Amino acid sequence: MSSGCSIRAIWILNNLDAVVFSRRFPAVEKRWRASCSAHNDADQLFSSLPPDSDLADAFIHRKYREGSARGFGIRKSQSSLGSDSWVDDPITRHIIGLYINKEEEDDKNLLWPLILHIKGHYSILVLPLVEPRHLKAYARLCKRPDCGSALGLDDGLSSLLLDLPSITGAFMIAHAIGDIITGDTVEPEVIVNAAPSVGGLFDSLTGSIGISSRAKPVAPQVASSSPLSAAVPGSVTADAPKIGSRPLDKDALRTFISSSMPFGTPLDLNYSNIFTIKVNGFSASDLPPADQKQPAWKPYLYKGKQRMLFTIHEIVHAALYDRDEIPDVTSVSGQINCRADLEGLPDVSFPLSGLNTANIEVSSYHPCAQVSDQGLDKQGVVFSPPLGNFVLMRYQATCALGPPVKGFYQLSMVSEDKGAFLFKLRLMEGYKAPLTMEFCTVTMPFPRRRIVSLDGTPSAGTVSTSEHSVEWKIVTSGRGLTGKSIEVTFPGTVRFATWQNQRVPSSRSSFGITADEDSDNEAENASNMINEEHLMEKMNKDLPPVDLEEPFCWQAYNYAKVSFKIVGASTSGIAVDPKSVSIYPALKAPVEFSTQVTSGDYILWNTLAADATAIGGKRKIGGEAIKRKKRRGRTLPEQRWWRGDEEEEETVKRKKRGGVEEEEEEREQSKFWV
Repeated sequence: MSSGCSIRAIWILNNLDAVVFSRRFPAVEKRWRASCSAHNDADQLFSSLPPDSDLADAFIHRKYREGSARGFGIRKSQSSLGSDSWVDDPITRHIIGLYINKEEEDDKNLLWPLILHIKGHYSILVLPLVEPRHLKAYARLCKRPDCGSALGLDDGLSSLLLDLPSITGAFMIAHAIGDIITGDTVEPEVIVNAAPSVGGLFDSLTGSIGISSRAKPVAPQVASSSPLSAAVPGSVTADAPKIGSRPLDKDALRTFISSSMPFGTPLDLNYSNIFTIKVNGFSASDLPPADQKQPAWKPYLYKGKQRMLFTIHEIVHAALYDRDEIPDVTSVSGQINCRADLEGLPDVSFPLSGLNTANIEVSSYHPCAQVSDQGLDKQGVVFSPPLGNFVLMRYQATCALGPPVKGFYQLSMVSEDKGAFLFKLRLMEGYKAPLTMEFCTVTMPFPRRRIVSLDGTPSAGTVSTSEHSVEWKIVTSGRGLTGKSIEVTFPGTVRFATWQNQRVPSSRSSFGITADEDSDNEAENASNMINEEHLMEKMNKDLPPVDLEEPFCWQAYNYAKVSFKIVGASTSGIAVDPKSVSIYPALKAPVEFSTQVTSGDYILWNTLAADATAIGGKRKIGGEAIKRKKRRGRTLPEQRWWRGDEEEEETVKRKKRGGVEEEEEEREQSKFWV
């Protein structure tokens, strides 16, 4: 069997766990069956692909068994023998197995390895081709009593995956499909300064008053001599991916799959290249030099003014609880975007620095790149650049300088229609020039209450309200914060329209719906897709409110969200020195480097709320009231009957009253925190 990457099948499930698109590759499936027959494993393994309905049932069963779509990732008390989490490796949250017949969890019913990628409201499953011995090895791992990966044994999951290069290719396919179905197919953003720096005293004066040359994104290159190239759109204007409940474009998916991976073997997964080739084709001037081999990721050669651009774009995620018993969590997901406007087919090399400071947890590179062994604090990277903007590297790292925004948020109930809140935040603590915070905004959402009035004045910034939220602009655009830290506070009260406790029926029954659709069967799925956006909106509205003791907590709404943008350097410490970039054969091309840091899910949980915990990568509010930390001089001025000893007594009474019924209800609800 070939050591390359081949794909047996692809499935896409919506938020209702119904299969809305599937594609099978008979040529690859024939190779799988032949391999099973050659090893006399046809009767011992699941040798055929299941119908869509059976796969959807198995996916729902795994979600129930593992606690969420991604699962636990490590062995817990809830883990059962034969499950993914029993293997005790976090990678099982992304490489999963499904038992097609859930009544008999044995090797004959196991479908593995399935690459799981969740994007927007869709779950993408990609099944690469592996050898039967790999499937049997994983089945043994799922039933061994010890934890192979934790013990570092040679026959653990990590050593097994290292022998499977098809896993990496399947991940790339899943991410490419995810970008297409959510409309995030624009090329990555590469930024240059709109005007050259004057330097000296002028830059110091303008920077100190918040005036600086604006950075602008560079439009992707459309590289073909065909006159149709003018009709090809392409520019990047958004900093964050566009995730929504847009209808699934099956025609675009079919075109991408048939062009990028004919007969199940991936060739070029760049959607822009495939679209450009489809529209423009090739002309005589697009032919490469006879003595050079042109890679698949560069179908056209560049002609024009030469230059190189590097942009590090990082997204900071944080969950700040300000509690002794719950540690704060901060992480950085970043990528190095590149644009190489270079004629011919040159090689580019540079040392990537700051790796020790960043404490990189995981990283991946574009197929055009070759990476040397990591040194003390640097790593050499050599690549043959594609045309236009592309992602050279993706990584997960720690925030070396700490959270850009620290502090706490408190919100309590004064009466049924009045709440008192308090913010105390510190911005850019430990951050020095050239790091600059361009803007910072804090938003308090109240999706189920209509705001009537707001009383309170912040120590800095401006405040505005909408019908269901309060927005506090601490740092506004044009007045950046550079080289210093500031502390801001915002105490106040918010009044709402009269509260009416109307509990709507839960929409749990919607989660069990599945649809069976073969690759060419569109009839049943068409109606599902028409109603999908309506169903998603309805489910969001049908979230049942909790009791008045937590009047602002409608499941995951008891928080304030921070949004910001930082330029000047990365928060992880990773950097590219333009002076150390080498091009071979030697070319005269300027090299520019820029950084951009934005906030992702940057959450300030209400310190006075019930226990906030993280499950499956997303957070839920629930559980019993816990004992709060005593904060001298930091307690809200108007706390009434629902805080203090009375609260603890009520909690105990409720616990006794609920008994087994409450436990059953919590178990039922936990199935839907996905």
